[in-house]
Amino acid sequence: MYFLHVNLLAVLTAAVLQFVLGWLWYGVLFAKPWKALVGVKEGEKSENAGGGMALIFVANLILSFAIAQIMILTPSANFSKGTFEGVVCGLGFVIPPLIAQHIAEKKPFKLFGINALYWLIAMMFSGGVLAVWH
Repeated sequence: MYFLHVNLLAVLTAAVLQFVLGWLWYGVLFAKPWKALVGVKEGEKSENAGGGMALIFVANLILSFAIAQIMILTPSANFSKGTFEGVVCGLGFVIPPLIAQHIAEKKPFKLFGINALYWLIAMMFSGGVLAVWH
C-alpha cells in the first residue's frame, strides 16, 4: 500500500520500532534516571497514559513518514546507507531544537543525553528499515 510514493507498511513498521524502542529506553534501560530527571515519582501514574501513548505513536508515524519522504529524495538502497541518513536527519533536524529546548528550560545535560541518544538510535534504525523496504 503506497501513499505519495511511500510504502505505508514500512512507515508503520518504523513507527512501531520507534515506539517499542521508546518503551525499552524510557521504561526499562533509563527508567530510574529519566524519571528522576523529569520529576516523576516511583509508582506515579499518568492520568491519561493511554492518550499520551496514542499521541506518541501518531508522532512516531509522522516522523517515519517524513524519513520515508527523505529516502525517496536520496536513493538509499541498503540498510547501512539508510541508517546513515537516519542519523544525519537526527543530527540535523532533532538534536539542534532539542539542545535549544533543554537550554531554554534549564534541563540537566544528562536528560538531554538520554533524549538525544534515543532519537538518534530511533531515527537510525527507522532510516535503515525505510531504506530497505521502500
